[in-house]
Amino acid sequence: MARRRAAWAVAVAVVMAAAAVVRAKECTNSPTALSSHTVRARLQAEPGGATEWRLRELVHHDHDHLNPTDESAWMDLMPPPRGLRAGAGSAAAEKFDWAMLYRSLKGQSLVGSASASAAGNAGPFLEEVSLHDVRLDDDDAVYGRAQRTNLEYLLLLDVDSLVWSFRTQAGLPAPGKPYGGWERPDIELRGHFVGHYLSATAKMWASTHDAALAGKMSAVVDALHECQRAAGTGYLSAFPTEFFDRFEAIKQVWAPYYTIHKIMQGLLDQHVVAGNGKALGMVVGMADYFAGRVRNVIQKYSIERHWTSLNEETGGMNDVLYQLYTITKDQRHLVLAHLFDKPCFLGLLAVQADSLSGFHANTHIPVVIGGQMRYEVTGDPLYKEIATFFMDTVNSSHAYPTGGTSVSEFWYDPKRLVEGLSTETEEWTKEIAYADYYERALINGVLSIQRGRDRGVMIYMLPQGPGKSKAVSYHGWGTQYDSFWCCYGTGIESFSKLGDSIYFEEKGEKPALYIIQFIPSTFNWRAAGLTVTQQLKPLSSSDQYLQVSLSISAKTNGQFATLNVRIPSWTSLNGTFLTISKQWGSGDHLLLQLPIHLRTEAIKDERPEYASLQAVLFGPFLLAGLTTGDWDAKTGNAAASASDWITPIPPSSNSQLVTLVQESGGKTFVLSTVNGSLTMQERPESSGGTDFAVHATFRVVPKGSGGATANSTSATIEPFALPGMVVTDKLTVSAEKSSTSLFNVVPGLDGSPGSVSLELGARPGCFLVTPGGNGYADGAKVQVSCGSVRKHGDGGAAFRRAASFVRADEPLRRYHPISFAAKGVRRTFLLEPLFTLRDEFYTIFFNLGA
Repeated sequence: MARRRAAWAVAVAVVMAAAAVVRAKECTNSPTALSSHTVRARLQAEPGGATEWRLRELVHHDHDHLNPTDESAWMDLMPPPRGLRAGAGSAAAEKFDWAMLYRSLKGQSLVGSASASAAGNAGPFLEEVSLHDVRLDDDDAVYGRAQRTNLEYLLLLDVDSLVWSFRTQAGLPAPGKPYGGWERPDIELRGHFVGHYLSATAKMWASTHDAALAGKMSAVVDALHECQRAAGTGYLSAFPTEFFDRFEAIKQVWAPYYTIHKIMQGLLDQHVVAGNGKALGMVVGMADYFAGRVRNVIQKYSIERHWTSLNEETGGMNDVLYQLYTITKDQRHLVLAHLFDKPCFLGLLAVQADSLSGFHANTHIPVVIGGQMRYEVTGDPLYKEIATFFMDTVNSSHAYPTGGTSVSEFWYDPKRLVEGLSTETEEWTKEIAYADYYERALINGVLSIQRGRDRGVMIYMLPQGPGKSKAVSYHGWGTQYDSFWCCYGTGIESFSKLGDSIYFEEKGEKPALYIIQFIPSTFNWRAAGLTVTQQLKPLSSSDQYLQVSLSISAKTNGQFATLNVRIPSWTSLNGTFLTISKQWGSGDHLLLQLPIHLRTEAIKDERPEYASLQAVLFGPFLLAGLTTGDWDAKTGNAAASASDWITPIPPSSNSQLVTLVQESGGKTFVLSTVNGSLTMQERPESSGGTDFAVHATFRVVPKGSGGATANSTSATIEPFALPGMVVTDKLTVSAEKSSTSLFNVVPGLDGSPGSVSLELGARPGCFLVTPGGNGYADGAKVQVSCGSVRKHGDGGAAFRRAASFVRADEPLRRYHPISFAAKGVRRTFLLEPLFTLRDEFYTIFFNLGA
């Protein structure tokens, strides 16, 4: 046990490794710390910036990784012919032959062009349906709420502030004020969020057709168009071209291509998703500008020099360029996409080597996504194998119960995840496993980064260690105008496209629809002439089934089509699709009851000493225990099932919750449990979703007549986060229930309407009281006082006030419908879905070996 506890206290070690190989290719973005966006931001925030010696020290830790694949397949080219080394202005440079380079990269001719011959090789694919045809249920308390919160934030942001640094860089007037955080004018990553904003607004507009949003996103594109036109070269960025001089010279700079990718992707989404007529030409201009830069590096040095530069994070440059090529069919865009595939990393995956340990996840996940797009564009089966192996490897050896896969942005040893549990644990076919993984990541990872209905308040990384809080972590919650971390960009995109992976279709003479996710929504299935409406019955912890209803309406009766509904693996039905082919007509209705139950899942750590660490899930929902660190569960025996030590909390329990308040010294204090004691805590201005609310809420459970009278209720008092445990007359909390844990809830001794007093059931005339005097301080302990009415010269008025509490109009906290009580060794745990928590302290792994 001591070993396990020590593991939690030790900071994540930055492990450096070197691969001794016969022939090695330098392949970095390893945990040098400098690769982390967090560390770079902190260094740039230091007075005077990070010193050169500090940067050199961090960069020095790069290491090699084996690249054992065939050179021709992996583009390991010799330096170009001597004539091609001339400067960009020479005749040789003008004759730079992209087709020749492509033949060298692929070792094949371009007869018929790559994509033309590959069209049938990569598919057939399931196609994501258009966001324009999917509408989330506005009344949905989970997905609909998350989408509305995000829309409000997108509308809140100011166009002039977003593009301020772009205009300044282009030498144009820049009204307004720039935003702060990672969009500050002196931060090297500035501009990245604007690219995300373009993607997010395009997808949000497609999802909602909100007119105000349409005007705002068009204004951003117009402003950027003016900036690009002012530059006159196709270059468009919020920072100077000098950043790319440093990138190409292998000098320290904070991921300029990462930002360029976001801008290009945002503009491409504005074109493809939102139909903006200017955006495509802007992307083409940027692609042509950077094609020239890459060409010059190859001419002046070698292609090896270009591969070396890719050790700096480049985002999904390959991905966006493959997408662009599908539109333009311009050979340069295809070749340039290949040139941003990182061969030394993808090569490891090609030979199915799990060498993820030590790589920067943020850098390399987009590269793999681009590799998958390469397969879809060119039909090269190797890249399908790469993407499949990567997904399977991450899911089997590097994934947490939330679906997250990195620690402080890095991968560490496979099946050694215990050391990775910290406050910085997470940033995000027809195979059921992939759909299940997406569901898990969406519910437990993506939905968890929003702070309820607080627009523009998101978290960088999701804590998963024992007794952690989203609010008390390295970054904590961000702010609307002064954060703009990379997770803010991915966050606003994720919540703008919640409808994009619910439905997939297979087009043809007999259309087929795959319903992948269970999210209340309506889909206009144009290919079949049908409208599909999906609804879910609200789920509670007492339910044994997740109930999904599908309603069909048809433009004309007799539409033949096939519905394929995912049966998730968490149903214990082995995961498959329910397939129904028929002629559909209006009024057709399908009701599914998917078995849902509790289960535990071991941490992915193969060492025996950590075998007892288990997460608890209810269907796809990861449950978190409200606790500041205790994690020892009491299952009874090794063979116990989850239901043997975890029981549902019925929704009716919410009617028994109370928050008790007193006024003292002009301040409002609330009866609370702190470290096992009853105290009075000063109520903050806002307490929703906080740990304060957890400790200031109690469940008053009536116990029949007992010692009660017509004007009183005999009851036990349970702290909210300790279901089944009770307050005793010694003002402690215990799991043992007896006469010493009964209280009579009587009308307040002060006579005020609605006030109550708490009399000890076993000691009539003795009451819970707060400290006397004209006021008391935050944290004052509650006491028991007996017969004090006769002892005070004021006729007992002070005593009566001290013994009287007012019930708040609403308890500060309520049980989520999916709530459970779990037995612990020293206490009980309240379990609730992780995505519902905001500032509360929680634990998601429990020690079942205690």
